[in-house]
Amino acid sequence: MLRIYIDGDALPNLLKPIILRQIDKLKIPTFVVANKKITLGKSLNVNYIVVDAGADEADHKIVEMLQEGDLVITADIPLADRVISKNAHAIDHRGELYSKDNIKHYLAMRNLMESIREMGEMTKGPKPFGQKDAEHFANQFNKFLQKHIENGVKKCV
Repeated sequence: MLRIYIDGDALPNLLKPIILRQIDKLKIPTFVVANKKITLGKSLNVNYIVVDAGADEADHKIVEMLQEGDLVITADIPLADRVISKNAHAIDHRGELYSKDNIKHYLAMRNLMESIREMGEMTKGPKPFGQKDAEHFANQFNKFLQKHIENGVKKCV
């Protein structure tokens, strides 16, 4: 059965009702993992896991629990890379579905930008998260669920 893991530390509020609606509709076991309590809303399908404070504690917990074919919602590219390496799926808050074909590119770009910032160069961060981003996420999330769930059974891809 498909399970969803949410890297809750930076989850935009606009995504919470979108995710919750699908989780409840499809009865998908979901785990929100963060270093503080993050609430999606009331649902019997959502479990909250609070980890110790620390840069990657939530990431480590997600990877530890993750099984092949599960989905992780995260904007953390190194976490997405770890997820892909376990033959699971990752989607970011803006609806980008990471894959074996594109994750190394995203990781290289992230590392390049981090190096530029460390050299003291000012770089622009991502544009503010908005309604169009939420809509794009919703479309990609729904497509993913349609592709990977059939009558409540996880499809192996």
